[in-house]
Amino acid sequence: MSTPSRALPTIEAVAASAGVSTATVSRALNRPDDVRPALRERVERAVAELGYVPNAGARSMMLRRSGTIGAIFPTVDNAIFAKAIGALQRRLSEADQQLLIATCDYDPDAEMRQAVNLVSRGADALALCGTGQRPELLEFLRQRGLPCVHVMMLSDDPALLNVGFDNAAAMAQAVRYLLDLGHRRIAMLAGITRDNDRATARLAGVRGALEAAGLKLPANRLAERPYGIAAAREGLRELMAVSPAPTAVLCGNDVLAFGALLEAQRLGIEVPKALSIVGFDDLELANQLQPPLTTVRVPAEEMWRTAGDRLLAALRGEAVPRRTEVEVALVVRGSTAAAPRR
Repeated sequence: MSTPSRALPTIEAVAASAGVSTATVSRALNRPDDVRPALRERVERAVAELGYVPNAGARSMMLRRSGTIGAIFPTVDNAIFAKAIGALQRRLSEADQQLLIATCDYDPDAEMRQAVNLVSRGADALALCGTGQRPELLEFLRQRGLPCVHVMMLSDDPALLNVGFDNAAAMAQAVRYLLDLGHRRIAMLAGITRDNDRATARLAGVRGALEAAGLKLPANRLAERPYGIAAAREGLRELMAVSPAPTAVLCGNDVLAFGALLEAQRLGIEVPKALSIVGFDDLELANQLQPPLTTVRVPAEEMWRTAGDRLLAALRGEAVPRRTEVEVALVVRGSTAAAPRR
């Protein structure tokens, strides 16, 4: 036999317990700064004692907002996006905002559909990865006046609110470091560049830095692979099958670098004596490998908290910087060394 359910506490019950009107309860919960501290404390005490949960629909109607912010990520499999979700959620939670997450698998059409879904479910603002969205999506957001922040890339477009870094310049720094070590046969294990502006920019950074040194990145020293260990291992095998083999491999992110390190070990290629490997992101595992991974450190926590700050400020109607750059840095560890002698 089922047990009769206990009646849920109402706003009227909270008002009676606190000795105030229901309007005061509503203001204390939705606009606490408008209520005297003593009254607010009485309401909060009654809410806690009764276990009252405000009605989200009623709150949305009163504030004309849902209290939710949407974010669309390419995937949640990559640890860099897991860090991003955690940082963004913590920042929004501090402002009593709920984060809604969707993924698009690096598909701009899926990103468009997910954005429409989030907005239709009441999202007050959106956070997006990169700046390479479909023009139709940007117009959709503009028409609705919906705050949107683009993260992980920088743009000079004054219409875009963005928090990120120069991906090409960051990768170019890694190339110059390898050149200083004497490497000339440099290859790249890149992410799939199609529909991924971050991967495209990182590849452009490698090409540009090599060209500045009078070198090129030939087709047989470039392998594009999905961000996965198995795919990265396959990519490194392809790159090392070329004669003469590269002495250094730049990877589009740390996941690709992890796979490259594992495959180098299987092939009997000594890292860094025979092959230097560089990653990108500085995930937690990067410093625990043997050898530890040289990589570009991205301050994911700072970047995504700042993105949350920008959205919250925009929702309050405040003027915000359109372009915020975070600092990245090359972290040199044991996976790189001077180029081997011929």
